Amino acid sequence: MIMLNSKAQLTVDVIAKVAERKITIANAVKLLNKSRRTIERYLKRYREVGIRFVVHGNTGNEPVNKTPNSLKQQVQSLIREKYYDVNLLHLGELLQANEHIEVKRETLRKWAHDIHHVKRAKRRRGRVHKRRERMESVGLMLQMDGSTHRWFGTQKTCLIAMIDDANSQLFAEFFHAETTAGCLKLLRSVVEKKGVFKTLYVDRAGIFGGPKRCNFSQVQRACEELGIEIIFASSPQGKGRIERAFDTLQDRLVPEFRMRNITDMAAANAYLQHVFIPQVWHKKMTVKPSTTDSEYQPIPNHVNLDDICITKVHRKIRNDHTFTYKGQFYFIESPIKHSIAHQKIEIRNVIGKQFDVYFAGRKLTVSPVIEPTKAPLDKSYTTHSEDIDIQKKLDVLALADKLGNVAEASRLSGVSRDTIYRHRNLVKEGGADALKRQEPQSLHHKNRTDKATEQIVIEFSLANPHLGQVQVSRLLKSERNVTIHASGVRNIWLREKMNTMALRIDKSSVK
Repeated sequence: MIMLNSKAQLTVDVIAKVAERKITIANAVKLLNKSRRTIERYLKRYREVGIRFVVHGNTGNEPVNKTPNSLKQQVQSLIREKYYDVNLLHLGELLQANEHIEVKRETLRKWAHDIHHVKRAKRRRGRVHKRRERMESVGLMLQMDGSTHRWFGTQKTCLIAMIDDANSQLFAEFFHAETTAGCLKLLRSVVEKKGVFKTLYVDRAGIFGGPKRCNFSQVQRACEELGIEIIFASSPQGKGRIERAFDTLQDRLVPEFRMRNITDMAAANAYLQHVFIPQVWHKKMTVKPSTTDSEYQPIPNHVNLDDICITKVHRKIRNDHTFTYKGQFYFIESPIKHSIAHQKIEIRNVIGKQFDVYFAGRKLTVSPVIEPTKAPLDKSYTTHSEDIDIQKKLDVLALADKLGNVAEASRLSGVSRDTIYRHRNLVKEGGADALKRQEPQSLHHKNRTDKATEQIVIEFSLANPHLGQVQVSRLLKSERNVTIHASGVRNIWLREKMNTMALRIDKSSVK
């Protein structure tokens, strides 16, 4: 049985009428839009085999270049079990590199679609943005940003990356978060490898000196000291080069880390620096710049990256040549000819190292100010607050005796000289117990209502608990000739805890 479609049926009808001499070959050429030679071949085949002439000779036969079904099943099994989160382009590369299977892209796409295991690209309704051409030379502009993602393991980490706008050369490293220290470390590594570039293109995050930190940013300050101009993008599309790079990196690195069982930051950075960037990114993702010129400049001899790519803060010096940093007092021990009080010093903080203090380019020697310890007097004392307070006072007295100078002890401890002398006299008269805090006697303030009037208000309020403060004030004035403002009545009620009618009724019933 031969099944014919509409086109084949038309061909059979026309050739049959040509054979019956009902229409000419010239008309058949026009009807079928075929050449005269083809019509003659159709006519010859029709006379030999009938209507079967319209069926192609290869119908029902498999193509000689058809891929075996066993290979198709093998690839589909690999997609389900091993490469389920890989896109098609990456999948073809991995099959060729790891499984030694080479399949054409369109064939691979059809096989993946058959089992519904295709990682589709993100589709968003885009806005029209003016295209910006790449920079002509390398080093003219680098884009920098961070991407927080579950790159490996179960915890989110941040990949801070820089990309050259001219040729897409990538510099990247994993950190726990997008911090100033991480950005400065990556900036330093780029400058050490390639040299000082012209401009840095970043978003308006506070870490780069955006609106949240427009007055001061460590990254912006480091760029200014290196002579790098920093430019802020008005939109994510403005720095689309680095944004698209993060899409590619997330698409490729995540499955690569999973297949290699990489779950820690050290292994991830090692794979990124020694395998992925040199062997994959720089070979497949980079482009050739318009010119061969390079705008990277060597680091000047007078520039020391150890003094630039670090965190710098400033503190104001007190009159006694001390300053505070991270909740601790420090004293300047370096010999200084003239006072530098009220001047600003520069504190340079390197991760994992002790900070250094500089003034006018000169490194200063500092030491922490000795504070009273919080140890108890002896084993018989408990560590409650009263014993700690006494021990602080005794430590200050011991410091004064050790130095032999009350003024110096006052400067180092922050306790006034009068207080030190007073505590010394108390210890001489009554021992350490005399330093206990004395509870103040309950004094009746001069502006407070006298006790007699307070007693009258209390008695009258308890006898008439339903009256408010204004009524009590008015009735006391008219009936007992006692003058007191309504707010004064309210204050007495608050002190005696009878400020509501229910409290006054309870208190009157008790009495």
